[in-house]
Amino acid sequence: MIDTQDSMLTRSMLTGLFIGIIDTLICLAYNIGYRDFFTGYLPSTLINVSSLIFGVNLLLLIVGIVYFLFTKVFGKRDYIFSAAFLLLIAFCIRQIMMGHRFSDRTENLEFRGLLLGVVLVLGISIVALPYLLRSKFFEKYVL
Repeated sequence: MIDTQDSMLTRSMLTGLFIGIIDTLICLAYNIGYRDFFTGYLPSTLINVSSLIFGVNLLLLIVGIVYFLFTKVFGKRDYIFSAAFLLLIAFCIRQIMMGHRFSDRTENLEFRGLLLGVVLVLGISIVALPYLLRSKFFEKYVL
């Protein structure tokens, strides 16, 4: 029994970490593309290369642990985990759209676009975590 629990915790953490690495690359590419090619947005105090590298990986590692805890409490009901995080992501998107970080309207809109893209990438990955974890292909070739 303990072996199975340890194995599930390890698999959840490794899946979160793997998704975190992929998401880091996607978020970095989005960050560069959004800043250089689309808007020319310059402020980088909150969203920058180091915060994306460390924040995304740490966040998805923690989400892997949270998924393990969800499976301990709710069993194999992945839809509860997905629904909870979909609600959290929807709340975050709503707060981003209502947020006001800069006094300059253009900078404020550009910041919203940058943060919204990062949150959407993370949200899609978090909702996909249970399905990747249970995939035989993912288990065989990645884990």
